Amino acid sequence: MAQMKDGIVLLLGNSEASCNYPDNQYQFRQDSSFLYFFGLDKPNLAAVLDVESGEEIIFGNDVDIDDIIWMGPQPMIADQAAEVGVGKTAPFAKLADCLKAAQQQGRTIHFLPPYRNHNKILLHQLLGLPLTGLKEASSVELIKAVVALRLVKEPCEIAEIDKACNLGYAMHLTAMKMMRLGMVEQELVGVMEGVCKSGGVMTSFPTILSQHGETLHNHYHGAVLTEGKLCVIDAGVEIASHYCSDNTRTLPTGGKFTQKQKDVYNIVLAANDYAREASRPGVTYREVHLGAAKIIVQGLKNLGLVHGDVDEMVAAGVQGLFMPHGLGHNMGLDVHDMEDLGENYVGYDPDQTRAKQLGLGSLRMARRLVPGHVITDEPGIYFIPALIEKWKKEGHNAQFVNFDKLESYYDFGGIRLEDDLLITEKGARILGAQRLPITVEEIENTMYTD
Repeated sequence: MAQMKDGIVLLLGNSEASCNYPDNQYQFRQDSSFLYFFGLDKPNLAAVLDVESGEEIIFGNDVDIDDIIWMGPQPMIADQAAEVGVGKTAPFAKLADCLKAAQQQGRTIHFLPPYRNHNKILLHQLLGLPLTGLKEASSVELIKAVVALRLVKEPCEIAEIDKACNLGYAMHLTAMKMMRLGMVEQELVGVMEGVCKSGGVMTSFPTILSQHGETLHNHYHGAVLTEGKLCVIDAGVEIASHYCSDNTRTLPTGGKFTQKQKDVYNIVLAANDYAREASRPGVTYREVHLGAAKIIVQGLKNLGLVHGDVDEMVAAGVQGLFMPHGLGHNMGLDVHDMEDLGENYVGYDPDQTRAKQLGLGSLRMARRLVPGHVITDEPGIYFIPALIEKWKKEGHNAQFVNFDKLESYYDFGGIRLEDDLLITEKGARILGAQRLPITVEEIENTMYTD
């Protein structure tokens, strides 16, 4: 509130979401901004903050006897609010009266962009705004104030993220140990998510586990693990405090890399290591992305897949053919932290603009790094036949790309390696107690061993 001029702030919690009939609901997940400011992990809550007077009100309903029968006794809303330092509460139905009074007084009502349909409908009903215009009507002033607070993590948050990364380590290590030829991919997914559920509340996003790593977010898990393939595993956990982890490793299905796989893998590993070493306060993550791109292009040049001056190729965006995504994103209570508020507000400083170039244009975090930033470091190399053929047909960067030699990589798949980084006073450290096995030797010595 100290960062805002006037008006009232409306923060909506999330409601339950039905799966296939009203009483069969998905696992509840509270809105992260509501959770950050109030810590109340229950559905059907809202809060109003008066910027000028400093008054705080939490709106919610106490349980009745029917609720108690199914859920057991629950604390009163007033007691829950008191635990988090809010002294005033009201039934949820009174929220409409509160907002109507503010509108009649001509006061600004600040709210964040809604992403759940329930809250979109609720805002439409409460404020009389068209459903299609809610994002545009949301408060940029409030968005910037929230981002300013949530972007730099406090020590207590970092401790939670370390816990999440430790559990993520166990989840990925289990997959490394258990992977066997002939398994269906879903078997490994089930084992990994079992490890996650045993120590957390849910995965931080739908697990990606696929021998077709050239499809960046491949959620199909029905293939049988086959000799000679690479399996990209991108998975994370969300612990009870709702802080996240997000790691990726690429494994040889049979436990040993071929020489061709090693050659590409070590380029990605070099880019990953470079990004961690280059990340420090005062450096923009855009600069780190471009530095990693140079390593990738140089490595591909060494393999004869591209040719020319490396700086010229990076400036022309050649790396986008092989890594059509950004180097990383912010992470915290959301695995892509606060991206519901708008990627450009979260990932870009006011003097930065998003590029249009393939890959660089998808960079979610470009800001100048400061201590307390938590970001992912996830370079990759992918051989996407449809994209290669498109560039070839259009003659795009034809002076740099050896399209004929790339044809022998059409069945290669993709490689991505992802660590979670904390920006410190002097540089960056990998979150969690230890780094997941990542070198060729570490991976091969971990897999297919008792």
